[in-house]
Amino acid sequence: MSIEQTIQDQINSNSILLYMKGNPEAPQCGFSAQATQVLMACGKRFAYVDILSNPEIRSTLPSISNWPTFPQLFIDGELIGGCDIITEMYEKGELQPLIDNAGANAS
Repeated sequence: MSIEQTIQDQINSNSILLYMKGNPEAPQCGFSAQATQVLMACGKRFAYVDILSNPEIRSTLPSISNWPTFPQLFIDGELIGGCDIITEMYEKGELQPLIDNAGANAS
């Protein structure tokens, strides 16, 4: 399986997926820490991929998602954005409904 196929499979297989530096218990950058705190505050489990231990994903994902930085949040296969967008949507009350409904349309 190519790295592009692996990434697409990860995105399709997880209704809430965060590509981040480190892991939720030990984020390796402030933006990843902020993103995980926001997602944890939403109260629903989410999958993550540590791009630091997956350099191929780290170098390939930006060209697939058209998003240059990390973290990157995907909900139901759609790129939501990075830390600033996640935080802003959370503060406006726009992220919680997306999180709550994630996976609802899964077959």
